[in-house]
Amino acid sequence: MRNLAIALLLALPAATAALAEQPLKVGSKTFTESHVLAEISAQLLEANDFEVERRLGLGGTLIAWEALTTGEIELYPEYTGTLTEAVFKDRDVDAAMLEQVLAEHGLRVASRPGFNNSYAIAMDREVAGAMAITEISDLAAHPKLLFGFSHEFLNRGDGWPALSNHYGLEQQPIGVEHALAYAAVTAGELLATDAYTTDGELDRFDLKLLTDDRDFFPRYDALLLVNANLPPRAATLLAGLNGRLDEAAMRALNRRVAIDKLSPREAAAEFLSQQGMVTEAATAAPGLLDRVLRNTATHLRLTGIALLMACLVAIPAALALASRERLARALLYTTGLLQTIPALALLALFIPVLGLGSAPAIAALFLYSLLPIVRNTLTGLFAIDPVLKDVARGIGLTPRQQLLHIELPLAAPAILAGVKTAAIISIGTATLAAFVGAGGLGEPIITGLSLNDQNLILEGAIPAALLAVAVELLFEWLERGLIPAHLRD
Repeated sequence: MRNLAIALLLALPAATAALAEQPLKVGSKTFTESHVLAEISAQLLEANDFEVERRLGLGGTLIAWEALTTGEIELYPEYTGTLTEAVFKDRDVDAAMLEQVLAEHGLRVASRPGFNNSYAIAMDREVAGAMAITEISDLAAHPKLLFGFSHEFLNRGDGWPALSNHYGLEQQPIGVEHALAYAAVTAGELLATDAYTTDGELDRFDLKLLTDDRDFFPRYDALLLVNANLPPRAATLLAGLNGRLDEAAMRALNRRVAIDKLSPREAAAEFLSQQGMVTEAATAAPGLLDRVLRNTATHLRLTGIALLMACLVAIPAALALASRERLARALLYTTGLLQTIPALALLALFIPVLGLGSAPAIAALFLYSLLPIVRNTLTGLFAIDPVLKDVARGIGLTPRQQLLHIELPLAAPAILAGVKTAAIISIGTATLAAFVGAGGLGEPIITGLSLNDQNLILEGAIPAALLAVAVELLFEWLERGLIPAHLRD
């Protein structure tokens, strides 16, 4: 026992060093400002010899919060109003109590950059002027106006339900991705949407923020939330950001991304350089080709693992149950039911169990791949002429020999077609994996949507489309090579 204790004590420094060498994982939500603040944090840490892994664009508040509390990330930008009104909506928590409540969850505030980014309601400036709408209360006189709000705003405690009650508004808004809503308002497809007061795109689309004349929205002071995994030295570095960003400075940074088309990485590097906190040399970003190759490799890894798992489960299951009609139908219904669950919902359901990253993405892709493989395998087996099976039994073939020499060769074209369908479905669905920090070709697509950057969207969409075409051609080649011509017709 004494020797064991000594060994553990000797191993402790090594274990501590190993933990220290783990990269710090910096997260963000999907909108521009969150990306910029996360990049500022990441680059500041990198400039001071910390290795950083970026998990940006994690989706809504609750996904990012879950990632922080479970240790999937070490920090992400948040706001006081979001914490009090959304995260702790079931508790009577105000800004003065936040530090205490966060501590109960093993979290703390590492930095308060210094600006308030409140929610607001935005309209096209000319339209608002023509309708004489300057305050939110003015909207009550126009109950038929079409509003489009972000999905999160539609369900938040400080969002539309409470706002409509507070102001007596009767409009029936629709859910619209935040990055698309501003353009829709400018185009006249929507009359109003939710906005952030520091959003750089307000100037780009010439939007007017309506006055919150009945003081509905709370303050949304920016915070950098961190958990206990963040080293003290890293927390000290982040504390150096205290008070360095007021509303005007943050809006200017957002404008650099939204209008001047800098990337969040470039805008963050510019800010830190101006503040004398890092050198520009420390912020070099991977080139386009490197990003495409990296994201494609990740995409292939996610889909390949999920597809292999699905084949190993679906084909044997279908073979085992093909002779039992009721069980075969139950298998089809079960896999079909899984296919009806929206991909984002499935990913969100897996996060509490599997965390963020590749695991929930692979699990979701695996489940989505089951149906086409099961269905096609059963279809191929059911299509075999019963006379052939009788002949096989008549000449003395064992069930195993019948399977290997008769059933599988005849069903192979249908099975391979099912695997091909599952592969193509997985390639498309895997673009959503970026919402849970799994990377892949969905990463530039989601980032491009949040930043309204068409080039980034195409950076992910074009390789994903080409990858699907390449997989289609690969399976056609395999079919010609593995399956005799008379069985392919």
